[in-house]
Amino acid sequence: MKPFTRSDRVGGQIQRALSDLLQKDIKDPRLKMVTITDVKLSRDLRIARIYFTTSESGKKSREEAVEGFKNALGYVKRTLARQLGLRYMPDLNFFYDESFNYASHINKVLMDLKK
Repeated sequence: MKPFTRSDRVGGQIQRALSDLLQKDIKDPRLKMVTITDVKLSRDLRIARIYFTTSESGKKSREEAVEGFKNALGYVKRTLARQLGLRYMPDLNFFYDESFNYASHINKVLMDLKK
């Protein structure tokens, strides 16, 4: 049995290519402090759920990042399609990754208990 499915491998390629694209090519200030944390693809490679986090905290920065991704969606999808060479480019859906905020909250609770 293979240790990774094809959707996992393609998700990793999308994550690397998208991170590189955000770092070098996209000039939108709303996306400057965004980090791609994970990419989950459906088994048929038709839908990609892209999780991101921002270095700035607050709901406003999250909403601005989502708007930035919506504005850049066509460019991002076209560029990724050229780089990846897939037969079908998946639909890209962007979601804020809450896991870092949750981990921070749990760490704070544990520190308070320690005191």
